[in-house]
Amino acid sequence: MNKLLVILGPTGVGKTELSLRLAQDYSCDIVNADSRQIYHAIPIGTAAPTEEERARVKHHFVGIKDLHESYNAGQYERDCVELLNTLSHQHSHPQNPFAILTGGSMMYIDAVCQGLDDIPTIPIPIRDKINSEYELKGLTWLQNEVRQTDPIYWEIVDQNNPQRLKHALEVYRLTHCPYSSFRKKALNNSSTIRPWEIVYIGLNRDRESLYKRINLRVDAMIKDGLLEEANQAFHAVLGDRDWKNQTLPNSLNTVGYKELFAYFTGTYTLEEAIEKIKQNSRHYAKRQMTWFNKNKHINWINANDSYEKQMDAIHTYLVSTR
Repeated sequence: MNKLLVILGPTGVGKTELSLRLAQDYSCDIVNADSRQIYHAIPIGTAAPTEEERARVKHHFVGIKDLHESYNAGQYERDCVELLNTLSHQHSHPQNPFAILTGGSMMYIDAVCQGLDDIPTIPIPIRDKINSEYELKGLTWLQNEVRQTDPIYWEIVDQNNPQRLKHALEVYRLTHCPYSSFRKKALNNSSTIRPWEIVYIGLNRDRESLYKRINLRVDAMIKDGLLEEANQAFHAVLGDRDWKNQTLPNSLNTVGYKELFAYFTGTYTLEEAIEKIKQNSRHYAKRQMTWFNKNKHINWINANDSYEKQMDAIHTYLVSTR
């Protein structure tokens, strides 16, 4: 059976370079599993692969959507599984993985590897009522509702992203079941069995080293033009209207952009916004590890090890699944 190599780990740990080197050595494509790298026009803040990196290895699902377009884990599962089936059929080196799936979006990785239950369509009255309550009571109320109704999802969700929190509450109010329960059902659903072997490789490093890398990466993004990129993106989706009364689309309601949006609308100084990006990136890395640690099939390797040592470990894990 052909093998899909999944490279995962917290933000800033070093997945990109490892995946590039592995893809070159195994002569296979890279499939992006980062929900924000799917959008074009924001490559700096999402740390999307550069033109040079994409020239080294063919990438899929990078920069394929406009900022105003909606795209979710269910759509990604459908599109990505179709692509992976095609790549698997074209594969002619059974001893090597037919593709490398890599990224830090937990729901996207699980959608492809384990499947997601069909999330029910939310009736308009339920959505309107939650939107009205949110406008009246604010983010703190919404956070408390999700924390109480779905503590499992609360541990891994972006807790400052109202769109995701509202959707979790919508599902709960409609079904009286927590949003996280749909993922559990999918794990036991035989229809989600994939026609390829999945080998999970987790890349990690000590917390002090990881947090230092995250801070340095944010500084590098600012130097590379993140401020200008964010300003152009906000203008593209919001126009010249007063931004203070506008809501960011889901593509931009993410770490790196929502903090700069607060800067542009006068909530933060630039220095405060940059510090918030670093802080929220570190918090996101912690949530990612909470999620990944629940998957007992992940084979963890040390990001500080030499590539040769990492390659030996990965080869061992690939062979052991035969």
